[in-house]
Formats: sequence, structure tokens, C-alpha cells
Amino acid sequence: MLARTTDPIVAVATASGRGAVGIVRVSGARVAPLIEAVCARSLKPREATYLPFRDAGGAAIDHGLAIHFPAPHSFTGEDVLELQAHGGPVVLQLLLARCLEAATETDPATGRPRLAGLRVAEPGEFSQRAFLNGKIDLAQAEAIADLIDASTEAAARSAGRSLSGAFSMEIHALRDALIRLRMLVEATLDFPEEEIDFLQKADAQGQLVSLQTQLSAVQQRARQGALLREGIKVVIAGQPNAGKSSLLNALAGAELAIVSSIPGTTRDVVSQTIQIQGVPLHVVDTAGLRDSADEVEQIGVARAWGQIEGADAVLFLHDLTRAERPEYAEADAEIMRLLSEKLPASVPVLDVWSKQDAAPSAAAHTGISLSARTGFGIETLRRRLLEVAGWQAVPEGVYLARARHVQALSRVEEHIAVAAEHLAARAQALDLLAEELRLAQNALNEITGEFGADDLLGVIFSRFCIGK
Repeated sequence: MLARTTDPIVAVATASGRGAVGIVRVSGARVAPLIEAVCARSLKPREATYLPFRDAGGAAIDHGLAIHFPAPHSFTGEDVLELQAHGGPVVLQLLLARCLEAATETDPATGRPRLAGLRVAEPGEFSQRAFLNGKIDLAQAEAIADLIDASTEAAARSAGRSLSGAFSMEIHALRDALIRLRMLVEATLDFPEEEIDFLQKADAQGQLVSLQTQLSAVQQRARQGALLREGIKVVIAGQPNAGKSSLLNALAGAELAIVSSIPGTTRDVVSQTIQIQGVPLHVVDTAGLRDSADEVEQIGVARAWGQIEGADAVLFLHDLTRAERPEYAEADAEIMRLLSEKLPASVPVLDVWSKQDAAPSAAAHTGISLSARTGFGIETLRRRLLEVAGWQAVPEGVYLARARHVQALSRVEEHIAVAAEHLAARAQALDLLAEELRLAQNALNEITGEFGADDLLGVIFSRFCIGK
């Protein structure tokens, strides 16, 4: 993608399918000749004009609004033309084809093609142009895709904050603090014979502590933002007839899974994404865990364990109506043993006791007692799932972040921690201190893309939709 950034590009910028309005967007170095061909007139900058869109013979393809955004005052930083027509797929494809055709026609004023090299844009290429031309940074570019993909209102609002630059401003503040520290260290290294101790005079130790505090706050918000974007995978596990499908239905508020008293009814994985306070939880119902001679049920149990091993949290469901039976308790104990073997210690397993309405006098157990039928305990479970997910922040104060942002901030934290050790050692380790601060700044720069590798940019923008 990066080798072709000078080509003019065109694409349908609205979702596929039928709609009231559809947009064809063109971006390039100079689109005025193309405007003359398609609109049969010039356009006032940034002013919507209602007119017919003309084919090569002068006939109207459709009537709609045309807007010209001259460079650099456009989304991409280049000349941009937007044609807003009726949202039928045939109409939009005709307009797209007309733009490509008109680009090759000879411009009477110059004797050259109207817009040489015009091609259909690749996924995310309009946003990539905006990034490369300094209109947005990489974190803001990613926020565009995140805003489109947001599955909850909280995620959409947080993505909007990232797009407006809230996250980027935090990163720039950290970078500026790092740069000030680097300047002090470099000054000390460059002028070792000077009597002035630059680091002591500027309270470098205090600056580093302040930076660590600032970084910790950004990390917390970024983790919450990543949680809003990604959510967590919660797998419901347990013996047959423990109430797993009923619990999924209760959490989702819909009859998604078949509920039956016949053991082994659930043979395959059933999943649903729900949201609790805006946090998406991908809840998975699995087949009952037991030994079975039924080949199909064996496959279902194997798939259940596969889901469990990929979970961020497991709800281990126990049936209160059978909890006192020795054979049932032994089977539960065996499942817990297998869970302990197969899951890393970082994956929480929550004990949930189902069918409380059918066994109100059952002995108390450690965990959450609930009834999927009456709703008793469901809200308690929802709150506990939020705790397990790590949700702490108020959504209004969070910006959407990605896993790579969280990882980059973790590397910054590591480098700063090592830098603090070198600063304590003073003159014996100043060169190592300078290197750790440099590495910390590079990790920050990865977030906004100021030192991003071409392959990283390609991966990020290739996941966008066409026309963005």
C-alpha cells in the first residue's frame, strides 16, 4: 500500500446494500478536471451543490449533492470530491465506473488525462492518506475503525473520544515528559566536566516519579478502553443438566439455547455477546462435561473443553438439587481438577450454584447461588463478571484502546522502571539511563505512529472497510 500513496483513489464510501443515500469519494492531488467531467461545472469549495451526475454522453446517471474539499482542508489532506447519490448499489457502481472512465478522458485545457492513475481504493486507504498527510495520528486512525465496529454505546462514545484526540494527547504529554528527561541526561553526558549537575538541579528523580504516576493513570484508562473494545470470553461449564443453557438464556434475556431435562441436549457450542454497563461479554454455553459412549456427545464434550481452554473466565455451574449426591460431588471434583490442570492461574473459575428456586433449603456453598427461572442472583453474577473482567472506570472517562496500545504502554513502564534504577546509580550508568529513556519514547511513538514500521501500518489499515 505504501508504495502507491501518490495515486488518486476512488471508492464507494458507504456500506454495501441499499440505502437512502450512498457516497462515492475521490481523493487525489487535483480533482478539478474530474469534477468538470462528472458534474459538468465547477464547484465552490466546501459547498454542497445539487446537480445531475453525467455519463460520457452527457445523460444523467442520477441527481444528488456534490462537494469539493480542496487540499489541504479535507479529511485526507488531498483534494477530495464527494458525490452523494441515491443509495442503490447499481447507481453507486455506475458512478464509480464513471469516475474511473472520466479520469482517462483527455482534459481539453491540458491535453492530458483528467486524473491520471485513478484507481479503486484499498481498504482503509482514505484513512491512511489522512495519517500520512498529518491530519490524524495512528491512534486516531484506529479509532475510526473502532467507532464503526463498536458493539456497545460505551464503546462508541469511547472511540469518539479517541478519535477526537483524547488518547493521543495523553501519549504526547508522556512523550514530552520523556523528552525533557532525555535532554537532561544528554546534557550531563555531553558536558561531564561542568560543575553543574543538570540532573540534580532539574530534579530528574522527581520528574521520573511524576512520569511513572502519569503513566500508571494512562495505563489504567487504556486497559479499561481495551476491555470496552475487546470484552472478555466467559464460558459456562459443568455437568449435564446443571442449568448451563438456562443461565445463558437468563444472561442474554432471550431463548437462545434449548433447555431440556434430557442429559446431553446441548451437543454444540452456543454463544451470545451481552453487555454489562457497556462492557461486552462473549458468553459461551457448552455441552455437559461427562464420559459418554455417544460419539456425537463426545465431540460436543471435546469442543466444550476447547472453548474452556480459550476462556478469559469460566463459570463452573453446580446443580443445587444434586449437590449432596456423592456421585455428583465426585464428578464435580473431577471437573475442577481438570480445570485446574488445563487453565492458567490467571483465568478465574467462578463457582455458581444453580436452581436455587428448586432447592431453597440446600446447604450454603462458597460462590454465587442463583435461579435462572426466577432471576434470583443474576444481578449478583453480572456484578461479579464485571469485577472478573477488571472493569473499574466510569465509561465517560475512558478512551477506546487496543491490545497493542496496552502492550506498548507496558514496555514503556518496564523501560522507565529500569531507567529509575540507572538514575539511582547516577554517573556509573548514565549511558544506560539514556538508552532506556530512548526505548521508552520509541514504545510511545509506536502508539501514535510517529515511528511506525510500514508493515505495521499495512496491517492496521488493511482491516478497514473500503471507502474509509
